[in-house]
Amino acid sequence: MSGFFRSRWVDVPAGVEELDPAQLAPGFRAGGVHVGLKGGGKTDVGLLICDEPEVSSALVLTRNASAAAPIRVCREIVDQAHVRAAVINSGNANAETGEKGFADALAMAERAADALGLETPEVAVAETGVIGVPMPMSAVLPGIEAAARGLSAAGGETFSEAIMTTDRWPKRCTLKVGGVTVSAQAKGAGMIQPNMATLLCFVQTDAVVEDPVAELRDAVDASFNRITVDGQMSTNDTVLLQATGAAREPLPAGLLEAVLLQLAIEIVRDGEGAARAGRVAVSGAADQDEAERVARAIANSPLVKTALYGRDPNWGRIAQAAGAALAGVDLDEIGSDSIDAAELGADTLEAEIGLRLSRGDARAHVYFSDLGHEYVTLNAEYTT
Repeated sequence: MSGFFRSRWVDVPAGVEELDPAQLAPGFRAGGVHVGLKGGGKTDVGLLICDEPEVSSALVLTRNASAAAPIRVCREIVDQAHVRAAVINSGNANAETGEKGFADALAMAERAADALGLETPEVAVAETGVIGVPMPMSAVLPGIEAAARGLSAAGGETFSEAIMTTDRWPKRCTLKVGGVTVSAQAKGAGMIQPNMATLLCFVQTDAVVEDPVAELRDAVDASFNRITVDGQMSTNDTVLLQATGAAREPLPAGLLEAVLLQLAIEIVRDGEGAARAGRVAVSGAADQDEAERVARAIANSPLVKTALYGRDPNWGRIAQAAGAALAGVDLDEIGSDSIDAAELGADTLEAEIGLRLSRGDARAHVYFSDLGHEYVTLNAEYTT
């Protein structure tokens, strides 16, 4: 996978220049090392730092009630408005690990802070991998120190590798518009149906961002909150935005949303075992809640997802899923003239699907992956 703005569904701001994705935005360094969490010599501990002390930041975290230890550390310890650094591991989610897990995640922040000359509340923690397994801290803590010694302004590639689990390719970019640079790295392939976050995503920029919390939440709502692979919400979802303001220019309109949407669509395209992505657009719903409910029912339907995988233009599956979402409602018959499903059966990597209801003016859309044999194989053998 190469090239950044390749999805038909991303509106690209004018004047975007794509840079080497290994290069971070000015003022940032990153890196990663292998400590054995993933095996096979793969990089699995990553570190990211902003060298500018006056960084502005925002975190968006999972709303899963079984939130993992790093999420609780970010909520309770981290100064979310002034995050200078992030420490990450892939291979172990450190979820459902009790107070020992919390202590381990906090120890990761503390060790990273010591290695980088920061205070602990300036360091966010993010982890991803298998749930319910204790952290091997004897390997992780020295790994954090080793990662700190190898940080580089061109460390985006190594850092991207350090955050991947079942991903088939790294999801990253570095873009420049005028005097502003944005770099971003994300991971995700399974357990994807976020609610105010995604699996892991980190965004760095030298732009002036007046309200990082509002800008990040708006961009997440338009991107990561619009995707589903398997209808499952992760215990570890984390998105971090860091902005130095050193470019003395505002973030160009639409740029953050475009970056996050492309990364979100890459996550869908990389859904575990996926071959295709789809976009279902529902219009004519009675209200926004109804539009969202119907769109997500179609996107999460195993029958629709397998039809997308098999390139089978079976529009009846779309009608069934929509009707199930509106069970109990006196709904006019949904016929083929209300459904655009030709691309469901087309030989394309991205398929557009439309459903028109006749109940109002509300509309919603969701991006989703197909469902094939490899998803079952991968998840049936995930820990064995």
